[in-house]
Amino acid sequence: MTPATDGPAAPGDRGPLAGIRVLELGGFIAAPMTGRLFAEFGAEVVKVERPRTGDELRSWRRAAGDTSLLFRTMGRGKRSVTLDLHTPEGREIALRLVAASDVVLENFRPGTLERLGLGPDVLRGVRPDVVLVRVSGYGQTGPYRGRPGFASVAESIGGLRHLTGDADRPPVRVGVSLGDTLAGLYGAIGALVALLRRERSAGDAGPETVDVALYEAVFGVLEDLVPEHDGYGVSRERTGAALPGIVPSNTYPTGDGSWVVIGGNGDAIYRRLMTAVGRPDLAGDPRLADNTGRVAHRGLIDAAITAWTAGQDLGTAVAVLEDAGVPVGPVYDAADILADPHFAERGMLVRHDVEVAPGDVRPVAFPGVVPRLEHCPGSTRGVGPDLGAHTAEVLAEVAGVGPADLARLRELGVV
Repeated sequence: MTPATDGPAAPGDRGPLAGIRVLELGGFIAAPMTGRLFAEFGAEVVKVERPRTGDELRSWRRAAGDTSLLFRTMGRGKRSVTLDLHTPEGREIALRLVAASDVVLENFRPGTLERLGLGPDVLRGVRPDVVLVRVSGYGQTGPYRGRPGFASVAESIGGLRHLTGDADRPPVRVGVSLGDTLAGLYGAIGALVALLRRERSAGDAGPETVDVALYEAVFGVLEDLVPEHDGYGVSRERTGAALPGIVPSNTYPTGDGSWVVIGGNGDAIYRRLMTAVGRPDLAGDPRLADNTGRVAHRGLIDAAITAWTAGQDLGTAVAVLEDAGVPVGPVYDAADILADPHFAERGMLVRHDVEVAPGDVRPVAFPGVVPRLEHCPGSTRGVGPDLGAHTAEVLAEVAGVGPADLARLRELGVV
């Protein structure tokens, strides 16, 4: 049971993607992230899950109750249908759903969809213009295509882990499944581009498959890592909290045991920063007038900034630098985010009533919708549904499954 302020998308709901139906066959985070974005902007997203167990994400980081808040976040705005795709009956119903869908999402290992009898040719036999988004560790082609791949491995192969952490310590990861989220974003972009192509060609352009590899989604955000190596012979290494090759941009300690991030790497900003921290001599030093000179004297500059921040409490350090027009910010945790008025004013904290534990229904804050659209903003439209909450209504509306057939399918364990 998960009452919410508003429910999942259904036909007729308003939004910039209203009228688009997405069939989500994937699990975990990558493909569901694409589905989440479509749902937030008005598409009807039907999530197919295994009967009885559902998406494994339902149990990840679950501290109470039977469904994790991670799933409630990733599954929001969707309708949950249980369907065993390994059965002939489940496959047949899945194809009925495909026939009524604009986009199909999947993030199985390459070849799995084909073994289920739901490969691209089969899907397009019932819906020729369906957009198929396929997310996998290494893509649908290439020598690594058959390898299993999770975001953690993709972040390693894609080059991100090599850059993350301190030089004298093992590579570390960020505290979220970044590779999955990036792949989900690329999946959404690819699907929207394919839908636009389909619309502009009036259906004459042929079917489109969006092939998203987790490692490529990570590699795609590494800026000039490879060009620097190939063109300059420069091999970047881990630099801790500092941004390599750009000075000053680092994390500095404050006198009250907190941390503050300062980005003073623009030439004019640098001069304002050094004046604010009481070092006008460094502000006017001709050796430090541009980034190239500052990189050569990183130690000198960071030491001067640290000497100042260590003598300030966090609030004072932030206030002084903000007044000086220097990009600065504290390192927030979840409690800080919940208490920040800017997050609230921008709609980044959206509360929904959730049964956190049996009998314990309470309002819980979830992340808002990004990006913000001025005239047709998205909506979270509730949280991730209970397993199979919409099986009966979706199969009746979309697949033409009546009560008697549904009862038979339940007896067979297909739904």
